[in-house]
Amino acid sequence: MAPFVPHPGRATLLAAALLCVSPRSLRAEEAVRYKYQDYREAAGRIAVEVHGATVEKNLGTDTRLKVEGVVDAIAGATPTGEPAPEGSDQVPLAKLTERRRAWNATVARQFSVGSLTLGAGRSLESDYDSVGWSVNGLAEFNQKNTTVLAGLAGTADEVRVFFQKPWADKRTRDAILGVTQLLDPRTSVTLNLTWGRQRGFLADPYKLVARTVEIIPGLSLPLTFSENRPDVRDKRLALAALNRAFPALRGALDASYRHHRDSYGVRAHTVDLAWFQQWGDQVLFRPGYRFHGQSAARFYRYRFDGTSVLPSEGPPRPQGPFYSSDYRLSALQTHTYGFKVIWDVTTAVQLDAAYERYSMHGRDGVTPASAYCRADILTVGARFGW
Repeated sequence: MAPFVPHPGRATLLAAALLCVSPRSLRAEEAVRYKYQDYREAAGRIAVEVHGATVEKNLGTDTRLKVEGVVDAIAGATPTGEPAPEGSDQVPLAKLTERRRAWNATVARQFSVGSLTLGAGRSLESDYDSVGWSVNGLAEFNQKNTTVLAGLAGTADEVRVFFQKPWADKRTRDAILGVTQLLDPRTSVTLNLTWGRQRGFLADPYKLVARTVEIIPGLSLPLTFSENRPDVRDKRLALAALNRAFPALRGALDASYRHHRDSYGVRAHTVDLAWFQQWGDQVLFRPGYRFHGQSAARFYRYRFDGTSVLPSEGPPRPQGPFYSSDYRLSALQTHTYGFKVIWDVTTAVQLDAAYERYSMHGRDGVTPASAYCRADILTVGARFGW
């Protein structure tokens, strides 16, 4: 269960999306899907409407094509990074409107010992252009009881920064290595290891930091500056997952744990739990819960007054000092819980609907609660197969 959470910095996730591969047979039915999602934060914060469509087509007996398209409409308000005014606990907000168009396509080829999938995609916004690619291979061993996954993915992004011309570059590379083992007819376990690197313009051009600066002796003024992050960010992730079927209950448990650490100093833990319950012959009910907790980036501060950090104007400086007041880099926890219902109307038509509640809470005891968001997420979809 992974709800869409808009990123005001407009960082796209093409590489991650293209890198994800599920070990499954390619000889599936052809299908057309439509998905609508409404993500709405409380108190007039960010609202996102997503329209997505997918077409899956068999190209012969061993090759499958999948094409997805998405249009997002984003509007609302998001924290600027400045601290709350004196006597208030409400952080300043800035209005945001954006429209994103994205597509990605994969071609998968089945072989006697596994499969190979090639992917490409693009995401376009007024100030962000991302092109992505991926290569994923699945190999099956031990009478197909063991599946090994290996993959590479990357993006070449351009970021429009108001204080820099031409557009700034950003590059990402991700690699994944994993294994899925069938322990018995009802149980499988998965272990994935992922490495990633981002290089280039990694700051959010819309986030600010505030500091009181002495202009002349005896005269100090509160000023704002654009944040400055390192131009390299390495990450390492480990994922362990368990899937267990319970035929007597007509249900199955899907559980996973992910550990994340990166060169910003962020350490994160994520737990995902979902239960799949069959109701009759046509309805599947899936309640779920997701917990995420992280430490702060080493250069995050809610306030910079009283620190030795002296922000300055101009483009990002790879040599430092580094500073950010982006609440997403603070120590925080998130909780997501909800349910999904899937209804097989006929053998060809499937409908689904989901509701999720997302809440974020700070853990540093300094950043105000008003910086963090709460959201309701409604998703409906339809699928027609033949």
